[in-house]
Amino acid sequence: MRVSVIGTGYVGLVTGACLAAVGHDVVAMDDNPAKIAVLREGRLPIYEPHLAELVAQTTRAGRLRFTTDVAAAAQGVAVSFICVNTPPRPDGDADLRYVEGRPAGSPSTPPGTSSSSRSPPCRSRPASGSRRPWPSTPRGRG
Repeated sequence: MRVSVIGTGYVGLVTGACLAAVGHDVVAMDDNPAKIAVLREGRLPIYEPHLAELVAQTTRAGRLRFTTDVAAAAQGVAVSFICVNTPPRPDGDADLRYVEGRPAGSPSTPPGTSSSSRSPPCRSRPASGSRRPWPSTPRGRG
């Protein structure tokens, strides 16, 4: 399956390398040209045990590629994983500007309400009145 991973930090790079290792065709995209250049040279901008070998192996096999072009990363993929920074806002909610593609300081537009937005509406924390913050069992089992 052709897959894209948007963001090549700890989550995105590990996700992309692991998906490529199990046989998927992965294109990993980052808007930081310096980071993509490092990855294309065969070096890593982060450290995770065994990740360098996995990235090298899957890149050599042609199953993991790197780009700064988001349109190229999205073209012809079955699924895209968005693995970008979501730092906490002062109120404790996640700052979703990178997920929504908004620059810092721009007005807030709820996801899914803009014609250019493809991200589904999401909550960064449970609705008030929830019994527990995050389910500890699969849906329908507790």
